[in-house]
Amino acid sequence: MSLQFTDEEFQSAWRELDEPQLEGGWELFTETMGVKIYRLHDKETGLYEYKIFGVLNTCNAELCAEVYMDLTYRKHWDTYVKELYEKDFSGNKAIYWEVKYPFPMSNRDYVYMRERRDLDVDGRRIWVILARSAPETPCAEKSGVLRVKDYKQSVALESDGGCGTKVFMNYFDNPGGMIPTWLVNWAAKTGVPGFLTDMQKACSSYSNYCQKK
Repeated sequence: MSLQFTDEEFQSAWRELDEPQLEGGWELFTETMGVKIYRLHDKETGLYEYKIFGVLNTCNAELCAEVYMDLTYRKHWDTYVKELYEKDFSGNKAIYWEVKYPFPMSNRDYVYMRERRDLDVDGRRIWVILARSAPETPCAEKSGVLRVKDYKQSVALESDGGCGTKVFMNYFDNPGGMIPTWLVNWAAKTGVPGFLTDMQKACSSYSNYCQKK
């Protein structure tokens, strides 16, 4: 199955690095550790879509893209991963991801497709990774785990001109069930910057990990 991402989707992701698109109701939600997080209320679900702008100071953009794409390595550094792998589901290649949720809530899992493109934009090197849920994938649901059927994420990475990486992320997911507002807010305000910090550490340890494989 060919992936269903368009050229325009890749273009609109990297353009956010130059000109953040925040018209139409986006509000600054929080700013911490050099990361700005904006959110947009989705009237249909009552949930929020998020855009994140920041810089990873100590790792270059190509390395960030490699670390972000390496699912096996992510299981070593992302403590929220319960299961994560890519496989062929009846001819459709997709990624299965189970995320740990705090007790007493059920874990969530995702089945999604993704695509990475390494772009040359007038001599600028930009890495863009797009992902979205693939509910048509024949992957059986697990007892006690809630399947997230509405998920999308885009990531754009570019050198900051020094040793670091400019990062843009856009994501939305509908985790289903009854999730307290405090947990949703914690995940956005603390979880996202925490993920970027963890990813920065993961980048610094990646060469050692690759040598030990």
